[in-house]
Amino acid sequence: MRRRTWLLSALGATGALVVGWGVMPARSRLGSPEQMLKTEGDIALNGWIKIVHDGGVVLAMPRSEMGQGVHTALAMLVAEELDVPLNRVRLEQAGADTIYGNVAMMLGSLPFHPLDSEGEHKSIKIKMGEWIVGKIARELGINATGGSSSIVDLWEPLRMAAATARASLVQSAATSWKVPTSELTVTEGVIKHASGKSAHFGEMSAAAAGLTPDPVIPKSRQDWKLIGQPAPRSDIPAKVMGQSQFGLDVRLPGMLFAAVSMSPILGGAASSMDTKAALALPGIEKVVTLDAWGGGTGGLAVVAKNTWQARQGAQAVQVQWQAPSTGALDTARIQAALLNSLNTESGFTFYEQGVPVQAEKAAARRIDALYQAPYLAHATMEPMNCTAQVKDGHVEIWLPTQVPQMARAMAAKVAGVKEDKVTVHVTLLGGGFGRRLEVDFVGQAVQVAMACQGVPVQLSWSREEDMTHDFYRPMHLAKFQASLDAQSEVTSLRIKSAGDAISPRWMARAVPMLSGPIDMPDKTTAEGLFDLPYSFASQHMSHVATKSGVPVGFWRSVGHSHNAFFSESFMDELAAASKQDPLAFRLGLLNDAPRYAAVLQKAADLAGWGKPLPEGHAHGLALHESFGSIVAQVAEISLANGQIRVHHVVCAIDCGTVVNPATVAQQMESGVVFGLSAALSGQIDIVGGVVQQRNFPNYPMVTLAQAPVVQTHIMASTRAPGGVGEPAVPPIAPAVANALFALTGKRLRTLPLVV
Repeated sequence: MRRRTWLLSALGATGALVVGWGVMPARSRLGSPEQMLKTEGDIALNGWIKIVHDGGVVLAMPRSEMGQGVHTALAMLVAEELDVPLNRVRLEQAGADTIYGNVAMMLGSLPFHPLDSEGEHKSIKIKMGEWIVGKIARELGINATGGSSSIVDLWEPLRMAAATARASLVQSAATSWKVPTSELTVTEGVIKHASGKSAHFGEMSAAAAGLTPDPVIPKSRQDWKLIGQPAPRSDIPAKVMGQSQFGLDVRLPGMLFAAVSMSPILGGAASSMDTKAALALPGIEKVVTLDAWGGGTGGLAVVAKNTWQARQGAQAVQVQWQAPSTGALDTARIQAALLNSLNTESGFTFYEQGVPVQAEKAAARRIDALYQAPYLAHATMEPMNCTAQVKDGHVEIWLPTQVPQMARAMAAKVAGVKEDKVTVHVTLLGGGFGRRLEVDFVGQAVQVAMACQGVPVQLSWSREEDMTHDFYRPMHLAKFQASLDAQSEVTSLRIKSAGDAISPRWMARAVPMLSGPIDMPDKTTAEGLFDLPYSFASQHMSHVATKSGVPVGFWRSVGHSHNAFFSESFMDELAAASKQDPLAFRLGLLNDAPRYAAVLQKAADLAGWGKPLPEGHAHGLALHESFGSIVAQVAEISLANGQIRVHHVVCAIDCGTVVNPATVAQQMESGVVFGLSAALSGQIDIVGGVVQQRNFPNYPMVTLAQAPVVQTHIMASTRAPGGVGEPAVPPIAPAVANALFALTGKRLRTLPLVV
């Protein structure tokens, strides 16, 4: 009870949220036709599916496309169940109704051990926890794209919505033609009968509206024609041709452009401001003082005829900035404070098994290690931006966001209007990685638009503002202690970590129905540490949650991103201490976790683990589960002029049922490159409250020439889908670090990996 059962971490299980949950109505996620946008000639059959007059299909799309291919994959689910060609399914932005909320993302916040929470092993406590959180999540209906959860969440609702729509269409044809539904077939959106009668969906949609077919069951696996087959991404052609609309592509008649200049001191403010020089420049319209919306930093925005003029104006404003009353932040001091907390505080216990104290007393020897990871920026390709218009009591915003409802709530709050007076247009995202789960830039854009008296204005950040005013991945430290007996067998493992908790900070600034400080155990702090698959007889995992004052947020793969480096590097240390091969050592601890063992063995086999490599090359491996998917990676590296070069990475993944295998391979490649950039050079330093890394010259990304060859193998599975967008990120840092140890005998315990 004290560890896990009532830790509704990402929802903040305050009394206000859970009071009365037992009488909440059970709402179907199928929804009703009224929840879809009304368009001339189109017939909505439920809250997800409309039929076009020519037989095409419209899908209400609640998830944001940020390069992960989700628009294609979700359309594939609909095309499969409706038996229509994939190119006949077009997308329409979903509304704000709660049926579009992301339930799986909230369920993923529960701190349950994966080996305890699947199949027959799932206890009544876990089932109850999932039921309660699922019910609350459905009531809140928070529409968010994140946590590698889009397919996981919509796997059943979308297939059911499409299957129900198909059944209604077939039933309408059967009624019209006076034949049994069992005699009808559907091929490429056309309903046919052996008598020769046929009609496409558009011809039957009006009659199908309002029908309630018998209980509907989605297709059996053996009947799938599209799911599981590689399909081209629907968003790629327009991107290649430059026709896609990202946030910065929005253009409206007569629009103005705004550039921001925020306090270089985190949490700071302007003590004085002189705008005369800026207002004298060509094209400058006005200077607007910005409040610190959504947990961001205050500053100013200069409005002009174009972005270049606005940025020149922002640079011309003379400002004296002052530090917050709490003092300027400094990463060196924060690191020292974290280490002190790690050594003096007990923290919250996320997992305990066996009796670690007894094992430690009986140990023949002990191995201790301290691991560290720095702050990281998101560095999305497209910096923060939002276009806003406030006119006649109505607000309209165009933006790349992972949380359209929260953007809507922020816009309403700033403009002082009700949320139903705000229209949100979600563009494509030029990268998200968790940064666009924030809405600070939305508040800025609406505030500037209000000062522009009905004229639309596009607010954008420079790369420097984007890098120095992020919501960073937290700095974390972890202390490992393992006990070994006289035969060098590991008898106990104790892990304690320390660092800021993300979920309470994010909820306090982003969830409008919550107010005041929120403090509760946060799974993201300990994920990848408390939920290891290895069968150590005695284990104890705890975390000390801190409050550094640095704005922190969700970063691709969140706590797993650094905790996997900690845990899988230490696993290699234990293998070396017990004089075992790293692969054999892990496999010996995975007898109770056959899925993990199979993934690890497959990656090792494909990489040729144990076979000779070119001189000066070495292999390292890592195994990690996150977001419902298991990934093993083997990295082949070398050293050149003191620099680590990663030549080849083999990935094996068990992500359950695969919708589009081509996208899975793409996401494995993406995750490896993203994680490798962080592993080799990612670091944010704060000195005197000022972030030192301002652009890519001192926050470099892996270049095309540096990118390794990535080979992906997808394990066959009949399980429900797991996440794919993030699970490839965590294993790459430890795989490289372990390869470096194999090559040089040097163990690096601090990120980034600097030889």
